[in-house]
Amino acid sequence: MNDNSWISNPALGNIDPAKLQMLSALAEQAQGKNQNELLSFLMAAASRSQNGGMSFTPAEAEAIIGVMKAGKSPQEIQRIDRLCAIMRQMRK
Repeated sequence: MNDNSWISNPALGNIDPAKLQMLSALAEQAQGKNQNELLSFLMAAASRSQNGGMSFTPAEAEAIIGVMKAGKSPQEIQRIDRLCAIMRQMRK
């Protein structure tokens, strides 16, 4: 069972609920994927959401990433940071 308690994190209070629902669905779909599969999956999802007119402001993205890092080990935080860096490079 998935833990969607992150959606109610106060740090995400200013993000449109539709965006949070989309992220929740993506999180469920991403479960079990390895790092390479996850990168491809996230890039495709980002492209679909932009084509659908949904995008996140830098402040929203920062808040989401901050919530993702909460309670994680230093190694997991490092993985999240690497994935974010790769995605930023691919967007250029």
